[in-house]
Amino acid sequence: MKDTITSVEKFYNGHATDLGLRLIAGAEGLKRPIREPTVNRPGLALAGFSKYFAPKRVQVIGNVETAYLRSLEQPLRVERIASLFSIRIPCVVVCRDINPGRLFIEAAEHHDVPLFTTSLITMQFISRATFALENLFAPRGQLHGCMVDIQGIGVVIQGESGIGKSEAVLGLLERGHSLVADDVVLLRLEDGTDVVGTAKEIGRNLIEVRGIGLIDVAAMFGVGAIRREKRVDLLVNLRPWEKVEEVDRIGLEQVTTTLLDQQIPCMTIPVRPGRDLANLIEIAALQTKLKLSGYNAAEIFSARLAAQMAKPL
Repeated sequence: MKDTITSVEKFYNGHATDLGLRLIAGAEGLKRPIREPTVNRPGLALAGFSKYFAPKRVQVIGNVETAYLRSLEQPLRVERIASLFSIRIPCVVVCRDINPGRLFIEAAEHHDVPLFTTSLITMQFISRATFALENLFAPRGQLHGCMVDIQGIGVVIQGESGIGKSEAVLGLLERGHSLVADDVVLLRLEDGTDVVGTAKEIGRNLIEVRGIGLIDVAAMFGVGAIRREKRVDLLVNLRPWEKVEEVDRIGLEQVTTTLLDQQIPCMTIPVRPGRDLANLIEIAALQTKLKLSGYNAAEIFSARLAAQMAKPL
């Protein structure tokens, strides 16, 4: 589901370090909503033209706005600053370590509008903040299953409890591939096209194996066996052999499933004793990698068969 709002508090707690944010006033307003995933420079509003002002966005003050305010007579400066903070804006960020001054701090405290400063130059802050906000507003979901990175292909492995998902993941880790998530895969839509998977913080780097317990993958296999997040390129369903009614022997038809309104390639692998699931999943990922590069063995076989049938007897 796509979030329509987030809060200043979530924005601050999640990105204060990367954005260099320091809260200097208006702490009572941290619960204020941010309703649009971008920022606004309120230069025109400070100049008195507010017809197209964007009050739902994070407001950013840089050198231009500061220099303009300092050029005003004191009464007009007080009026313009008070007017900005009286609007239901989420928060104000002052860039370049500029001292916002007493008027800004008093207005922020009076209207309970969080006021931040940052050492980032204005355009650098805007770029980083926009990316952070788009991430906060991205459509999200979750799947029950495991996720691994196999030579750059993000594979989500699903199947009923006890079918062998964790054992397959262990086999893939031994082959040098990387764990993204175990048990639950958190999903978000990035740039409107890429479904990205990651793990819950509480279970990050851990995998549960029946009879053994929790395994710390980074400690056992090294940090190279961990990926924090990965784009989902393939979904593999492990199903008991007897429950799979029909299997495409050639692989000509590309089956897909819908995740966050995006079509993701999907394969069903029948499971029975003796089958090496890790090897089969690895081959499925490599097959997907070839298809993404434009090579499709099933289509080549079909073309050869058609050419053979077209030859005169």
